[in-house]
Amino acid sequence: MIFTCFYSLAQDAIVEDLKVQGNKKLKTSFVKKLSSIKAGVTLDSLLIEEDIKRLKRLPSVAHAYYQIFLSHDNRYNVFYNIEENFTIIPSASLYTTNDDEFAYRVGLYEFNLLGQGVTFGGFYQKDIYDSYGINLRAPYLFSKKAGLTINYQDLTTQEPVFFNNTTADYKYNNKSFEVLGLYEFDFHNRLELGINYFTENYDYKSGATSPDVPQDLSVKKLLYKGIYEYNNLDYYYQYVSGFKSTFNFQYVTSRDETLPEFLIGWNDFSYFKRIGQKGNWATRLRLGISTNNDSPFAPFSVDNNLNVRGVGNIIDRGTAAIVLNTEYRHTLYEKGWFTLQGNAFVDAGSWRNPGGDFGDFSDSQNIRIYPGLGLRFIHKRIFNAIFRIDYGYGITQDATSGLVFGIGQYF
Repeated sequence: MIFTCFYSLAQDAIVEDLKVQGNKKLKTSFVKKLSSIKAGVTLDSLLIEEDIKRLKRLPSVAHAYYQIFLSHDNRYNVFYNIEENFTIIPSASLYTTNDDEFAYRVGLYEFNLLGQGVTFGGFYQKDIYDSYGINLRAPYLFSKKAGLTINYQDLTTQEPVFFNNTTADYKYNNKSFEVLGLYEFDFHNRLELGINYFTENYDYKSGATSPDVPQDLSVKKLLYKGIYEYNNLDYYYQYVSGFKSTFNFQYVTSRDETLPEFLIGWNDFSYFKRIGQKGNWATRLRLGISTNNDSPFAPFSVDNNLNVRGVGNIIDRGTAAIVLNTEYRHTLYEKGWFTLQGNAFVDAGSWRNPGGDFGDFSDSQNIRIYPGLGLRFIHKRIFNAIFRIDYGYGITQDATSGLVFGIGQYF
């Protein structure tokens, strides 16, 4: 923040006008639409600070600050100064393990379509099979508080299915269409509600078989989804501080007893703290639980790109999960738009077996602990332009190790 004159925050201090500077692609009208400070309202530093935090959360904004100038007769002009991000961004992630697994996903997204904070784009994935998806997210489509998300994906992977202490590989396909309504109660709290219609197909490829586990399966499903988020994060370029909690609840219907209907919910608790001038401690705790069906197609998976770096591609499944990711990020070099960041991390988790009990969490076969090191190559003027490389090394039973590459911080 910058104060260019002395002013009083008395009740009769009034905003003469709100002016927006530095923006090029981001529409001034959109910035004013999101802002609580407007011409004619009482000058309130707390509302201004809140507006600035909100702007810094936008993918199109690298940094924002404000200035206040006396106009006349205790009336003030407020200036919001914006440093924009470049927002047409390719995305990429890939990983490999010492089991010679290799997969990748590439995409292209525009995070500030029409200068209105709309995200639109798609991805292509190669994980033995071909997959793709298209995503549209317009959080402020209807008003400052209400928006819409539409997603379509055709996802095909090779999935391990676990039963009777054996494993089989299936070709798995999920075609889905999803619509979510978005609503922001206030600066910290928001809600997403919607529906997802999808079809799941499982085709047996190799491995163990059982008369109780079908080799071909196709089921149409309906998923009702709700997401509640509390967000009190503050951003300063690559540094993050504050707390965030995201609760995700889903009810999935089914017409096939092999893939029965179930409830699933999980909460991600994220905490970030600045350490000195160059350090950032980041922690995410995920607690999840679902209906405890004794099914080889359990919903929680242990996976390289989701929860434990270096563990491999879906090495296990469960009906409940506890996962902790914690890391220390340190800026090694910074000049102009470029930052090199190093990190040391520990990823750990445990799962409840399908049909099992909570004692499974302490079973050594279900516990995964993977410490590791990584690097981040960061462009400070391009949204999410963080190329990451992590190497995780398992220290628990039957552990593997591997590299995980991607765009953006791991969490």
